[in-house]
Amino acid sequence: MRKLLSLILTLAILAGAVAGARILVAMRKAPPQASPEERPIAVEVARAALVDVPVTLEGHGKARALDVVAVAPEVAGRVVAVHPRLDPGEVIPAGEELVRIDPRNYEAALAQARAQKAQAEKALARLREKAESDRARLSTLERSRDLARNEFERVSGLLKNNQVGSQSSVEKAEAAYNQARDACDLLRQAVSLYPLQIAEAEQSLEAADAAVRLAEANLDRCVIRVPFTARVKDKNVEAGQYISPGAPVMTLADDSLLEISIPLDSRDAARWLPFAGGDQRGDASGDASDVGKSWFPPLEPVVCRVFWTDAPSGHPGWDATLHRVERFEEATRTVTVALRVTAEQARAGGGFPLVEGMFCRAEIPGRALNRVVRLPRSAVSFEGYVWVVDADNRLQRREVEVARNEGDYAFVSGGIEEGEQVVITRLVNPLPGSKVQFDASKVPSTTALSGRPADAGPDAGGEEAGMTMEPARS
Repeated sequence: MRKLLSLILTLAILAGAVAGARILVAMRKAPPQASPEERPIAVEVARAALVDVPVTLEGHGKARALDVVAVAPEVAGRVVAVHPRLDPGEVIPAGEELVRIDPRNYEAALAQARAQKAQAEKALARLREKAESDRARLSTLERSRDLARNEFERVSGLLKNNQVGSQSSVEKAEAAYNQARDACDLLRQAVSLYPLQIAEAEQSLEAADAAVRLAEANLDRCVIRVPFTARVKDKNVEAGQYISPGAPVMTLADDSLLEISIPLDSRDAARWLPFAGGDQRGDASGDASDVGKSWFPPLEPVVCRVFWTDAPSGHPGWDATLHRVERFEEATRTVTVALRVTAEQARAGGGFPLVEGMFCRAEIPGRALNRVVRLPRSAVSFEGYVWVVDADNRLQRREVEVARNEGDYAFVSGGIEEGEQVVITRLVNPLPGSKVQFDASKVPSTTALSGRPADAGPDAGGEEAGMTMEPARS
């Protein structure tokens, strides 16, 4: 009985608990529902515009004088005079005397050579006169020989046919004939040798004349003159010093034309350098003289800009002219081009002139990029994509083709349609489809961008939107 009462009491308690719970559940009110609010990301956007952009190639190089001459004497001797302004840095006009060597030995050598030439001239004149005289004598001897032969034949004929005369008369006539013939033969041989003797005498005269010219040249070489308006780079000569042929005594530079060698990446050079007449040697428009030669075609002489790397701010720089491909460096995979700067270009602007030794940055105009979108480099990720804003103001990731990076700009040739709105704020790992906000009335064209990165401000969503700030790229 006790157990039955306990069971009935337990069941009553459980039934009361269940009924109370149901009453409480029925009395409960549902909590108010809060609608989620999406916080938009503040960004800056630009409207994509397709433009043709001239490519500018940049490089660095040192200016040098095109013509630098190490001057060495051609004759030996003691220096008796030196130009008063022969010092490094001085500019000396063309034709002025720089160094004079003692000329006395060379003056004596010239007098001796002239005397020998005069002797050779007189010897040749005497030989020619004697040749004319002997030719005249040869005619006389030939006539005497003929007369002696006729006399010998007449005397020997009378004795043989008519028994007139004597044998001694015949022998005397024969001896006279033999003597006349021998004299004629000797003179004829002498006359035949005169052309050779005259030729030898003429050669001797030519040698004497060459000796005179050499002596005159050596005497002229006693004076060293400046071949062009030159700047003295260094000197190694003083008055009283003995100098020898071939030993440099000074170095002169012609600053009327400077040249700057600019190494460029070979890939950029192949794609953007303005070669004349096509990209390959053997183009039908090339020069016929280039057929069979394997080297770069000539470059268009475009005007470039040169800036001194140590110039103060605001320095305007100088104009230069693209001249030629100088060399190809196998080790560095670079193509070196030469820029030329005239004296007028180097002094343009009235400020500090461009001089030899300045390390410069050069901007070389290349061929144009056609129909590309110019964006700040910060707007294009390292993986090659950008963020665009769709019609609902939401982020969409877009793979793009970057044709070239230049300075603060990236030139996109594919992946963006004209008129699309491209995000130019630096963002890292945003969620695709995220809501963005911007001032639609102030959306510039990509052609109006300055290339400076647009930073996301503190109200751009930050960590709440799942983003971090990307550091600026160099």
